[in-house]
Amino acid sequence: MTTVMTGAVNVLLGRRGRHVPWQRAATRLLITAAIVFVLVWIIFLAGNTSNGPAVSAPSDFLKSILNALTISGLYFIVASGFTLVFGLMRTVQMAHGSLFLLAGYFALEYQLDFVGVTATPDRNQVAWADWWLPLVIGVVVVSGLGLFIQQVFLRWNQGQDLRQALITIAISIVLGDQMIQHFGGVAEPITFTHEIHGYVEFIGIRYGIHQFFVIGMALGVGGFLWLLLKKTRTGMVIRAGVDDTPMVQALGINVQKVFAVAFVLGSALAGLGGVIAGSSVTSLSPGVDGQWLLHSLVVVIIGGMGSLGGAAAGSLLYGVVTAFAPAYLPTDYAYYSIIATFVILALVLAMRPYGLFGRPA
Repeated sequence: MTTVMTGAVNVLLGRRGRHVPWQRAATRLLITAAIVFVLVWIIFLAGNTSNGPAVSAPSDFLKSILNALTISGLYFIVASGFTLVFGLMRTVQMAHGSLFLLAGYFALEYQLDFVGVTATPDRNQVAWADWWLPLVIGVVVVSGLGLFIQQVFLRWNQGQDLRQALITIAISIVLGDQMIQHFGGVAEPITFTHEIHGYVEFIGIRYGIHQFFVIGMALGVGGFLWLLLKKTRTGMVIRAGVDDTPMVQALGINVQKVFAVAFVLGSALAGLGGVIAGSSVTSLSPGVDGQWLLHSLVVVIIGGMGSLGGAAAGSLLYGVVTAFAPAYLPTDYAYYSIIATFVILALVLAMRPYGLFGRPA
């Protein structure tokens, strides 16, 4: 058991073992062969699947690509906040999924109050402000809660991974129980504003405007984070403070204040993802927090810790697997599509133990 736990920690923190050259070459050859087989299967051979091969059903193939981009965008919004806190600051924040769900619940409560109903409203009842204002409220609430968690529970034990993990797991359990107590256990969706609803038709497919909206939001978040981390003094201090905190402090910079800002931003992204996901791909219910924490962990492991580009690449790869596996697995085996997630995780780690864009911790 100790060996298994040590191995898992080594994977998460980017520590790798030794590999002989011929083993690496063999691993790369096997992975290349697997990728080629999957491509040939999807394009030419997938005759007994729900979509059929891409050459005979190109519209279904294109729709799967758009589905992959949509879910990848959601993965990126949530996982980018997790990457900022866990991957870049090296703070183990296992309550990230709870912040995701809590923001969604707050947005749902305020949307019902604004619309003046007690059950899920019709989309034609939801005006622009009835969706955007609850989103802002949910994001602000979880941002403040994230700052509280960081200042009270995590600031004093920076670098103590196991202690931080246990503390934040305990916080997520408490938050989960309180959410069941206050919001109940029935799955409920947030309703998008009617301005975002509707469909567009092109190349023989019909696709939702709200799904394109999700993709656009993900691109906006990615652009904002890139500018923040690469082009601003705050981003420079965050990256430098992680690598050499004493040196940055010696320059007269309050590193803890900058880290607090980064933690607030990471929590805000979790909340933003919670509201958007609750409006588009999932209903809000107990257990959703754990699912999206797992999604964030998978993205960070695939992409590599501390890399915004890695979060984008990991989200895209994970989203492609999520969308294509149930569509192109044989019909009798489509319910095994979840296994494809672990297969892609194993393949990436076999070739790059740090993740696609990761580096040693």
